[in-house]
Amino acid sequence: MKIVPVVRKAILKEIDEEYEDMLYWLSRPPQERIAEVTRLISHSLKPGQTMDKTVVVKRKLHP
Repeated sequence: MKIVPVVRKAILKEIDEEYEDMLYWLSRPPQERIAEVTRLISHSLKPGQTMDKTVVVKRKLHP
């Protein structure tokens, strides 16, 4: 399998990576998004420390 490079030319001032990232993650299934959030949080925890699940903040994301 050959990996094909992806190139996109744009003016840096016109690129909104935060918005593009949000659109990408909203296009992914909820299970994949949850798995990625869990993976990112687990990287910030110390060995033996568990994720604090007592605080939940719900908000709507609009693309």
